[in-house]
Amino acid sequence: MELFNLKDHSEQVSFSQAVVQGIGKDQGLFFPEHIVPLNNIDELLDMPLVERSQKILRHLIGDEVPELENIIKDAFTFKAPIVKADENIFALELFHGPTLAFKDFGARFMARVLGSIRGDKHLTILTATSGDTGAAVAAAFYEQKGIDVVVLYPKGKISDLQEKLIATLGKNIKAVQVEGIFDQCQDMVKTAFDDVEFKTTVGLNSANSINISRLLAQVSYYFEAVAQLPKEKREKVVFSVPCGNFGNITAGLIAKALGLKARFVISCNANDTVPRYLQSGNWDPHATVATLSNAMDISRPNNWPRVEALVKMQGWSLKDFDFGAMTDAQTEQTMQALYKKTGYIAEPHAAIAYQVLCDNLKEGETGIFLGTAHPAKFKSEVDRILNIELPLPKALEDTVSKESKAATLPADYDTLKSYVLKELNLD
Repeated sequence: MELFNLKDHSEQVSFSQAVVQGIGKDQGLFFPEHIVPLNNIDELLDMPLVERSQKILRHLIGDEVPELENIIKDAFTFKAPIVKADENIFALELFHGPTLAFKDFGARFMARVLGSIRGDKHLTILTATSGDTGAAVAAAFYEQKGIDVVVLYPKGKISDLQEKLIATLGKNIKAVQVEGIFDQCQDMVKTAFDDVEFKTTVGLNSANSINISRLLAQVSYYFEAVAQLPKEKREKVVFSVPCGNFGNITAGLIAKALGLKARFVISCNANDTVPRYLQSGNWDPHATVATLSNAMDISRPNNWPRVEALVKMQGWSLKDFDFGAMTDAQTEQTMQALYKKTGYIAEPHAAIAYQVLCDNLKEGETGIFLGTAHPAKFKSEVDRILNIELPLPKALEDTVSKESKAATLPADYDTLKSYVLKELNLD
């Protein structure tokens, strides 16, 4: 698989190089220049998730990872069911993995790919999270030899249960709560990748959705969602994706480029840089604001250049996208209305995706909104808004009484650098 730096096309790497390197020169993202469509979509949709994913990812990646089929079998050990939530609308529940979030797919795949291709090289994963990435990455790499993980998250701006899943593991997982917002955490990661000496010393890599392996793994569940529909409903499918860093919708658009028949709706919260851009043509990020849907609290989404590159590559138009943005008050109203109407419990991110889907669904279409995290990860908000007592799944219940091992740092790169070098005994 040939990948190019979107900021410097002279930098060309293989899939394995892109996974290990993470990001290119000038903080450019790696992306394929061409995507060859699959010619047997109907046949693939009749296969089980693992077998289908093996075919799709082998088609994309090629022959450079010999253990790919075993990696996928080992990574995708849980289901991604679609559940009817309303008339002709389904929830794609992506929270049945070990950390109850969609990022389990990408993180587990990436961890196993890196384990396969790193050789004897020590790696340090540095990643920023606005919610679920950190937990999924921490769990995927926990106790993996030769790899340390440093997870940055904004102090007080992720849910208590999300934080527990990140901050209570210890060992090779270093949790850092940053006194700032997610965008500052993300900037610290980017600065680290520009620090050549530091990057080389610690064997730096990132498990954010800037890493191409994460995105490719996520392509698989869009096919899985359509495969669960009756054949007569597969021709006019609409996915509504709650968008933060725009990695998830990038994966969906790769599925579309491969030949999956679907259109996509961009669903945002008050951090609405992309909806405003699609309306006005002006890229004008505002200051990030904290919302109920904290994983979407990103005003400068890293993966947007990939979306634009893919749109250009495929000859699509940004005008083809439907989109919407919702306030917290609207989100709460949607959660209540959906629960009252059908009994379906949607946490804030899923509720936004559901409502924006409803606002843009056309006659004859089948809608699928992405449920990216288990509602219990937002238990206090869900309980309050729906006036219920949501039981905790075992994965969350087991972490509640555990003590946080997180460090607290200012939003300052030099301080982070010193911390990492000290933790790895390299200072």
